[in-house]
Amino acid sequence: MCGIVASVSNRNIVPLLVQGLQRLEYRGYDSCGVAVHRMVSGSPISQGLERTRSTARVAQLLAQVQTEDFQGLTGIAHTRWATHGAPAVANAHPHFSYGPGLDAGSGVPARVALVHNGIIENYEELRRQLQAKGYVFTSQTDTEVIGHLVDSLYNGDLFEAVKAARTELRGAYAIAVLHKDEPHRVVGARAGSPLVLGVGRDENEFFLASDPMAIAGVTDQIVYLEEGDLVDLQPGRYWLADKTGHVLLPEQRPVKTVQAFSGAVELGPYRHYMQKEIFEQPDAIANTLDGISAIVPELFDGADGNAAWRVFKDIDRVLILACGTSYYSGCTAKYWLESIAGIPCSVEVASEYRYRTSVPEPRTLVVTISQSGETADTLAALRHAQSLGLTQTLTICNVATSAMVRECKLRYITRAGVEIGVASTKAFTTQLAGLFLLTLVLAQTKGRLTEAQEQDYLTAMRHLPMALQAVLALEPQIVSWAEDFAKRENALFLGRGRHYPIALEGALKLKEISYIHAEAYPAGELKHGPLALVDAAMPVVTVAPNDELLEKLKSNMQEVRARGGVLYVLADADTHIESAEGLHVIRMPEHYGALSPILHVVPLQLLAYHTAVARGTDVDKPRNLAKSVTVE
Repeated sequence: MCGIVASVSNRNIVPLLVQGLQRLEYRGYDSCGVAVHRMVSGSPISQGLERTRSTARVAQLLAQVQTEDFQGLTGIAHTRWATHGAPAVANAHPHFSYGPGLDAGSGVPARVALVHNGIIENYEELRRQLQAKGYVFTSQTDTEVIGHLVDSLYNGDLFEAVKAARTELRGAYAIAVLHKDEPHRVVGARAGSPLVLGVGRDENEFFLASDPMAIAGVTDQIVYLEEGDLVDLQPGRYWLADKTGHVLLPEQRPVKTVQAFSGAVELGPYRHYMQKEIFEQPDAIANTLDGISAIVPELFDGADGNAAWRVFKDIDRVLILACGTSYYSGCTAKYWLESIAGIPCSVEVASEYRYRTSVPEPRTLVVTISQSGETADTLAALRHAQSLGLTQTLTICNVATSAMVRECKLRYITRAGVEIGVASTKAFTTQLAGLFLLTLVLAQTKGRLTEAQEQDYLTAMRHLPMALQAVLALEPQIVSWAEDFAKRENALFLGRGRHYPIALEGALKLKEISYIHAEAYPAGELKHGPLALVDAAMPVVTVAPNDELLEKLKSNMQEVRARGGVLYVLADADTHIESAEGLHVIRMPEHYGALSPILHVVPLQLLAYHTAVARGTDVDKPRNLAKSVTVE
């Protein structure tokens, strides 16, 4: 997986393809490449398929295409995040098929070029079949089988070959394909991985992309392809077919105007995007809560006229499905939903939920949480829940045009803005804000929220941006902690109650970008195993708000100190926890009650960030990770 850009045009398309890859670069990748119907300057006649690939940054690919005078009217490009095969030029996309018994060393032109996001689950079986037909494999990828399969089925019409090929593929994919004999044509297909069609300003220009961001600034006219769709692009025309192969009418896949992020965000005074995004959280929360003057179900109405109140009155439990950071926001929401709304809540790791036998309760509200709205595991879990008869669905999502939003009845769109850093920060806190609003609405629906409580909660939420500004002012103190953490290779994080998921998120952030092994536990679990790890070399981060579990938490802290452990405590001002030998305390500006998790996570984000900076890691693009996980 990672990013796809493709186009047909009447101008040299290579600069736009590379520009599209640059806009997707923040998502994380380990190789990139571009293939075109090569043309000689000034001539529209194809000289055959050619490609260039790199395991460096897209800037290096740009230098390569400029050096090689790479030009074409039709082309495909890709950034790859490795699933099958190590990061290497041979495994980079685009992949070529030369025909049976032939490869690049045969001196014959390539017949098919292909880029692919996703995973082909039956690639080993297909590989054996294609090898039996004489096809030569030169990579370790699952993708290469698709190119050879299309070539084996080609009989003069690329669209028909791709349509036939997809019937033999199992798994998830978004693909864009070229054939040497059709120099002004790109055919695409999607199943389980996102793909959009861009309608250019020139009637002869069309695009395919895995994300509208890749073609923002070039066009804002977007057609969202649905599951199983095929798309055929040629100068002056495009057409779509559904998963049955039937050609679709234009109104079945309408063109939408999408104002996507279209250029590099200015870093301003910040060193990295992650730092910038941490400091954008007051504004992101303010935007997410903008205009909310009352706790009403209409806040969660769906785009297609689905009324939230009709759904909420008929549900008596909540199932949250999410992955990674979004999963931890769901774990926090469980405490809110059960304590404030009085509604039973279960939180499932999306990648596990769909593969176990569960007992569906018909009166369940299924809530998905995703920054991108395209997370493959969460989408699959949503569809699994729907297949079990759980049709009341809602998503908390940062992208209004995403598949998650389109496939759920109800929605709450967070307004975090574009998040460039791979490690999520402002997306997480805005998810928490949306989930807290959901808690209040459900509490009101169930008659558990008085008018006075509603006003108190609204006042507290309006104050969040100012409270976050005060927390961000703690950065200099956190930098001093980071200098010590940078020397460590392991860390423990502790929290209790609704702050246990915040400890989990803090540990995740540290391991994601500093590569320090970090684990989080409910503090009461220390004596059930983790205490064996505690010594002077193991820093123990403790989230210590002044809540009903504070005295229990203090006892857990004493257990650490008794074993020579070093504590780093984020304490509310009135907790009476004082700095001492082996006990480092940063005081939070104020206690914030039920909303405290939104404040306490911010110092943990800053700790991870400054530790990573001190260790010299690639903060915004940590190794092995991708921003939007669109494969299982």
